[in-house]
Amino acid sequence: MPGTAKPYAVLSCHVERILDDRVWHAYLELVRRRPGGFVVASLVRPADAAHGESERVWLERARLLAAEGPFGHHTHWTSPDHARPADDEDTAARVLREGAWLRGHGLEPTVFCGGGWYTDASVAGACALLGYVDCTPRMARPTYLPEGAPWAQLGAPARVETAHGDVLAIPTTRSLGDLVRAAARPSRLPEPVVHGYLHDTDLLDARRRRALVVALTALGRRYAVGEIDGCAARVAESAVRVPWQAVARGRASGGEE
Repeated sequence: MPGTAKPYAVLSCHVERILDDRVWHAYLELVRRRPGGFVVASLVRPADAAHGESERVWLERARLLAAEGPFGHHTHWTSPDHARPADDEDTAARVLREGAWLRGHGLEPTVFCGGGWYTDASVAGACALLGYVDCTPRMARPTYLPEGAPWAQLGAPARVETAHGDVLAIPTTRSLGDLVRAAARPSRLPEPVVHGYLHDTDLLDARRRRALVVALTALGRRYAVGEIDGCAARVAESAVRVPWQAVARGRASGGEE
């Protein structure tokens, strides 16, 4: 990341349909184009063989993404089309199992984000065990979550205490729509690290795809654009340490809504 006084900006994508050819080609084009200088972190949902997904094709494509930029782990807890977990799911066990599977196939994810923004104390602990940077915390509550649904809130990078050690968290702060709106305004966003995200399926809509490219190009002139692994290294020493209970929101995660 350039050594300037500009605030940092990084970008990640929840890659959920890597086996869909239309989605895959649109996403790979964006990754390689790097609009505005943004190096996209690909947070990829592992192949779900139980639902008929091809692990061979998945691995071929995942390895291509890992060669293009930061590579991460994105968990869909219930099924490819159902991001949040069932009530009886051992969420930490799933994260550890998938993390071992990824590493067993030569992939080295560095970043994590729970599907549907789900997290809990055990998931944060699993991220610490795996050495992940956790991007599941959000700056603001996802509007679609039902009352009391668990999520985690952070406005700036922090070291979150877990039963298995600290996990560095770089919160996700801005959606694709936020980035497009911000690009149209001259003022900068207030957070110290702007972490924008999109879904690979957003790129199927030509208008959304063009708007994203225009927005990233404009934002690239106003921010110190980097990539998430470099950002993690940059903020690791200065990140404040906070207990899990200060981050958790929602009944199931031990926090207050």
